Amino acid sequence: MGLKEDVEAGVSGVLLPAWVERDGQVVPEAKDIALSNGAVRLDATYLYADMADSTGLAQAYKDWAAAKVIRSYLNAATRIIRARGGHIRSFDGDRVMGIFIGDSKNSDAAKAAMNISWAVTKVINPALQDKWNNFTWKMAHGVGIDTGPAMLVRGGVHGENDIVSVGGAPNVAAKLSEIRGGKTINISASVYNQLNDASKFANKIDMWTPRGTQSYGNKSVAYYGSSYTWAP
Repeated sequence: MGLKEDVEAGVSGVLLPAWVERDGQVVPEAKDIALSNGAVRLDATYLYADMADSTGLAQAYKDWAAAKVIRSYLNAATRIIRARGGHIRSFDGDRVMGIFIGDSKNSDAAKAAMNISWAVTKVINPALQDKWNNFTWKMAHGVGIDTGPAMLVRGGVHGENDIVSVGGAPNVAAKLSEIRGGKTINISASVYNQLNDASKFANKIDMWTPRGTQSYGNKSVAYYGSSYTWAP
């Protein structure tokens, strides 16, 4: 079989079988989902943490230094997401995705986002300055959060595959994490409306500011922003 026939057979193998779906009570690992046509449906909150200006970093500094910086961000964000009850299922360059489930999933994700902002300003940037005296690049980042139903499937082929989350929430969270020039953290109105008081107010002041709407396809998403940090 040549490559042409292999690709055609692979696409047919994806499109022809019906999905075998189940409702998930936990965030699955890739091995928990059948590769051919398995799908898990979750009501989940998605958090994307995205380090800003990795292109500028890579252009200005040696690759080994840029790699240390990116790993510092991913290391801190991953530890915080896991400590707040989130599950890591995807890395994409300088971006990490966390999935939160349960009754407090929105508040947990919001706390994680503020913890990550604290880590960037109070831990990572000072550590970079201490390590390299001539290091002038300053880390910034964006976090996006949305909540809703998602369908989790496996993408790829046998031996080379990972979980893919399909739905509005993961897509919107990723897009909100890319907003620059405003607030560091941006959450959908659906997330904001489900925050507990501890994740919404600081000294009785609302930490979240209405930021208007963003349009994604035919969907308009109202969102709130915050630049608050929260020490763990």
